[in-house]
Amino acid sequence: MDVTDLRVALFSGNYNYVRDGANQALNRLTEYLLRQGAQVRVYSPKVDNPAFPPAGDLVGVPNVPIPGRGEYRVPLGFNAAVKADLAAFAPNVIHVSSPDPTGHAAVRWARERGLPILSSVHTRFETYPRYYKMAFLEPVAVAILRRFYNRADALVAPSQSMAEVLREQGMGDDITIWARGVDREIFHSGQRDLEWRRSHGIGDDEVAVGFLGRLVLEKGLDVFAETVEELRGRGVAHRVLVVGEGPAKPFFAQHCPNAVFVGFQGGQDLGRAVASMDMLLNPSVTETFGNVTLEAMACGIPVVAARATGSTSLVLDNATGRLVTPGDAPGFADAVEAYVRDIGLREAHGRAGEARSREYAWDAINSAVADAYLRLVSERGGAKVGTLA
Repeated sequence: MDVTDLRVALFSGNYNYVRDGANQALNRLTEYLLRQGAQVRVYSPKVDNPAFPPAGDLVGVPNVPIPGRGEYRVPLGFNAAVKADLAAFAPNVIHVSSPDPTGHAAVRWARERGLPILSSVHTRFETYPRYYKMAFLEPVAVAILRRFYNRADALVAPSQSMAEVLREQGMGDDITIWARGVDREIFHSGQRDLEWRRSHGIGDDEVAVGFLGRLVLEKGLDVFAETVEELRGRGVAHRVLVVGEGPAKPFFAQHCPNAVFVGFQGGQDLGRAVASMDMLLNPSVTETFGNVTLEAMACGIPVVAARATGSTSLVLDNATGRLVTPGDAPGFADAVEAYVRDIGLREAHGRAGEARSREYAWDAINSAVADAYLRLVSERGGAKVGTLA
């Protein structure tokens, strides 16, 4: 059996309606599989104006907006149309990427038919309650996730540090690394553009501390703001450059009043914005890989990140950036201040990060998922498709 024999049914809570690192990885995976001759069918909520066109065939599933976060949708499971489409497609492997009601329905559907299930882990959902004053729910979230992941035959995690966390939490033992790549045509140091910086009021001799990502509380915006306040209190001259949009922008703007907000950037514009920073400050602990960290490294700028899953597999402390205890605003400020005051250190760590980023090539990375599919199907004796309605 080889890749051309694969018939993959991929379930995603957000395949293309809001752009994020997880769904861009899933789209790249689908594109890779199709290019290798596999057949792929994607099941996810559909909207009238998605953030980008989907790779492969996308089938809509029932869904409703999340209260208070209407840009996101909750997939509600299967309806008759989805069941009929799945039966007609006749997959021989199921890939679930989100522990939502449709993901749970897909797991049940596969288990009833004896089909192998691969689950990919993209986000540390169990950490989200702490950002909305509901940290007491974190153990409940862990228990729900444990049940979901233990019903899969194998997991793929984006970093070794995340795989270790999953094992410690009892989420599973069969865990393969599915890392992330970086588009080197977009992200490279040659994208740095001083004129673009000037157009946003950032002088050539000013040090721009960057934030990159959706403006949501779970990205550590509070710690970023506390770090900026600490730097101001120390009299450390710097500018804040924010790339991204999201519902927490008013909060961020209030707590970083002198920041430059350039909004959503895509393609070459995104590469230019990142390369035009002088460092990336990424205090998030919810990442399982850290796409923005890798993109910054590819652009030749050092990264100051939380010592958490994802970042610990990418950032070499005191070599390509700094790793700081999560939530330690003074510690983050220490690392940022060192880069502000020492351009030589900043440039040396940026060069080292750019060299390290070259280890991440998309096709080689995605082949690990294809290999996992083939192994699981083989272990099921070819995974003959059932005929249950």
